[in-house]
Amino acid sequence: MIRVAVCDDHAIVRKGLTQILSEVGDISVVIEASHGGDLRQRLRDTPCDVVLIDIEMPGKNGIEVVALLKKEWPKLRAIVLSIYPEDQYAVRALRAGASGYINKTSAPDKVIDAVRQVASGRKFISVEVSQALADAVAGEAPELPHQSLSDREFQVLKLIAHGKKLSEIAETLALSPKTVSVYRARIMEKMHLAGNVDLARYAITHNLLDGASSG
Repeated sequence: MIRVAVCDDHAIVRKGLTQILSEVGDISVVIEASHGGDLRQRLRDTPCDVVLIDIEMPGKNGIEVVALLKKEWPKLRAIVLSIYPEDQYAVRALRAGASGYINKTSAPDKVIDAVRQVASGRKFISVEVSQALADAVAGEAPELPHQSLSDREFQVLKLIAHGKKLSEIAETLALSPKTVSVYRARIMEKMHLAGNVDLARYAITHNLLDGASSG
């Protein structure tokens, strides 16, 4: 039996994933968590084989949580879920220690296949992710300004580009407005942008607005 933890701040998503996975005989959802801290606390009492975790949650994002999980439970396999396309977050997730990346629009069978595959010790990587990884290894993919950002900075960039105010971003990410302001300053400096209009224009040009602005 493959023991699975589902971590997403939206109860409907958690219940949906649990229902999908519970319909097969070799998978059991033993943990449902709403954020990274909740997940880590529950894992200390309930062993798991695979974690399905969303990227955008209050506090630490999914990629940051995966990095922490790999340090505390090296054998734990993690699959990152997101509404965002593979080319935006998948390589970041894999570098953090994830064993797979799935878009939330994927068919239920794909989620089941991913859980089974990573539980067996293999990676679950789509054709799009495979190409991105191959290009990165071969040095054929020139680094764009936004690719130099940390995961949290990239997350803030996308929210700003969606028109969110700093106070709204702070609430979404469970950060202080001052901290969000610091992230914004770092983004502008690293990307050599003058303000939010330039940032939004950049995001549109590089197709970074695909997907929802949260979750």
